[in-house]
Amino acid sequence: MTHNSSRFAGKIALITGGTSGMGLAAAHRLLAEGAQVIITGRDKARLDTAVEDLGDRVLGIPGDATRLADLETLTAAIRERYGRLDVVFANAGVGAFQPIDDVTEAEFYRVVDINFKAAFFTVQKALPLLSERGAIVINTSFALHRGVPDAALYSATKAAVHNLTRTLAAELAPRRIRVNSVSPGYIDTPAFRAEASAEAQAAVATTVAAGRVGTADEVAAAVAFLASDEASYINGQDIRIDGGLTSAIPAPML
Repeated sequence: MTHNSSRFAGKIALITGGTSGMGLAAAHRLLAEGAQVIITGRDKARLDTAVEDLGDRVLGIPGDATRLADLETLTAAIRERYGRLDVVFANAGVGAFQPIDDVTEAEFYRVVDINFKAAFFTVQKALPLLSERGAIVINTSFALHRGVPDAALYSATKAAVHNLTRTLAAELAPRRIRVNSVSPGYIDTPAFRAEASAEAQAAVATTVAAGRVGTADEVAAAVAFLASDEASYINGQDIRIDGGLTSAIPAPML
């Protein structure tokens, strides 16, 4: 995959949920293109491992994106060390799949907190640091674009952040801050592999027009594009990185 080694030179980027999967891949991508990167995560051991992997232009700050106190600690540390932000990738999230009959009140609030509240307040707390012409990218999901059985709660939270993207794009435009989102399809990440057996992974690949599951690097490439000056006239948009899952019928299914 071709990288522009100077596209983010001098830029400061924050990635929540940056210790694995799409967040970690985005950190690698932005670093390769010249950025200074801050990653967050709730698991200190995983955070330390990710920082060691990423190198000396990364600052790892432990914290839970659902906790406002942790977000305030995070932004205070960024202000002290860098003084500003240029890019925010609100990536922290969780998969949650169960029939609606099985969703408890506790599970409802857990998923809403991680998938919606965390993104909302990450943006709110980061805004005072965002420079003019800054960029925000929010991670949503293909599930908001089609009905998925046993995903009522998950899909609703992803639809919420999708709408948040468009609303904030309008609200923050006068500040020259762009807000876009990505909607990944089936992506090969540690979380996906933990949730789906090898047989299930092979089965879902047959439902994708591309005939395969995507990679975290492919999501990272889209995030980097949306965060870059090359996307300067793209605002309030959602890019589906799903191999055609939501828009094309695989030939073997015809």
